[in-house]
Amino acid sequence: MKIDELIAGCQYLYHMAEDGSWPNISRIGLLSTSALLTLYKYTGSEREQYESKWRPHRMSISCDDMEDAWLRDQIPMPPQELEKCLQGGMKPIEWYELINKRIFFWTTWKSLEIFLAAKEYKNKPQTIIKVNTKLLLDKCADLVTLSSINSGSTYYDPNKYTKPRNRGLETFQAIGEYNAPWIAELVVENGVSDIQDLTVSVERWIAHRITYEKPKFEKVNTIWP
Repeated sequence: MKIDELIAGCQYLYHMAEDGSWPNISRIGLLSTSALLTLYKYTGSEREQYESKWRPHRMSISCDDMEDAWLRDQIPMPPQELEKCLQGGMKPIEWYELINKRIFFWTTWKSLEIFLAAKEYKNKPQTIIKVNTKLLLDKCADLVTLSSINSGSTYYDPNKYTKPRNRGLETFQAIGEYNAPWIAELVVENGVSDIQDLTVSVERWIAHRITYEKPKFEKVNTIWP
């Protein structure tokens, strides 16, 4: 795939962040878990609990003179399910460390809606960051990879699959090497330090999920600009 083709088919990207997190993100950037842990001076075993282990719930980190930062949960990615689908001899700890070094964007609003309406997030406001794809690629195309699956979830449709979708080092491919017919995720290694310069809008959205099939989406308010 060529960069121009990617931009033509995907003019905007969407990232879902914790409610209330935009002021801190606008200051320090949209950073991966690993980059945040480095910035917040976490090392050794204190760092491992966030970076190398499964997070069944969201966790906060803190540092003197800095606002607390939230690390999103990894509920759909427990180690026992990862063991069923990891390729190349990869272990769950290695997958967590790989994932935690990256920031993930949905390439369609529909994909974002599915995430927003997930049972873990339903009825809870979320911060939605809409980014200009061209501006992001102009800045850091060499750090971007693409994935054809939701790499952060082991959920699957038992009517279609017998186990979670396979994943490993080859899940994330450079733009020029990518040839799958669809893109589920655009991924940036480490994150984007000056994300506000690339951002179109920041809004609070909530999914009122009465049934799985028919959630109702509501824009709560605009945060920026």
